[in-house]
Amino acid sequence: MKKFKKDLIALSFMASIMVSIIFYKFLNNGDGNINSLVTSLDQTIPFLKIFILPYITWYGYIIIGLIYLCMKNRKAYYSSLISLNIGIVICYIIYALFQTTVPRPVVTNSDILSQLVNIIYKNDNPFNCFPSMHVTTTYIIMKGINYNENNIITSLIFNIIGILIIISTQFVKQHVVLDLIFAMLLSEIIFRFVNNYTKEDVAKMKSKLFSIWIIKSKLKNPS
Repeated sequence: MKKFKKDLIALSFMASIMVSIIFYKFLNNGDGNINSLVTSLDQTIPFLKIFILPYITWYGYIIIGLIYLCMKNRKAYYSSLISLNIGIVICYIIYALFQTTVPRPVVTNSDILSQLVNIIYKNDNPFNCFPSMHVTTTYIIMKGINYNENNIITSLIFNIIGILIIISTQFVKQHVVLDLIFAMLLSEIIFRFVNNYTKEDVAKMKSKLFSIWIIKSKLKNPS
């Protein structure tokens, strides 16, 4: 029962992600100067509506990834959660200062995949693009899993789905290549910083506890 309560308390911190995402809509309005980062490479990438499937799995991927990390490795869970929140905040700051847009194709077909694409287009204006928050959050979850997971199959599953989500941002024309590259670079820096910081923090704590133990031992057994 105690473990169950601890798990619920730990999982409740996931609400920080939900709260931070609320602010996304306020920035996704295209006010001010709108920039374009479209390159010739982006123009060669085709629109493939099938990739809307991995794109929308992002919503479950982040939640499932965090729950898995929480149950498997609490330290990995907290470091990933902190990294996610830092990444989201940095993305918001960039969106506020440097708004970009991505040209989208007109999807007129009525098949299920086309309908899903249009639902995403309708509910997500093409302005919060650089860096891609889809890529930033996905990459951090992948890093969290790979950094602490010994099960090859589990890592493989998360990596395959994560890679599909990341490249889907290009094929459904939600982001350009620079959005993807910068998002991955940003995520890598954040994840390494958070993990190095927590490692140093734990090391300092162990050192302090060891020093206290030595002092207590000397007081109990003076030479």
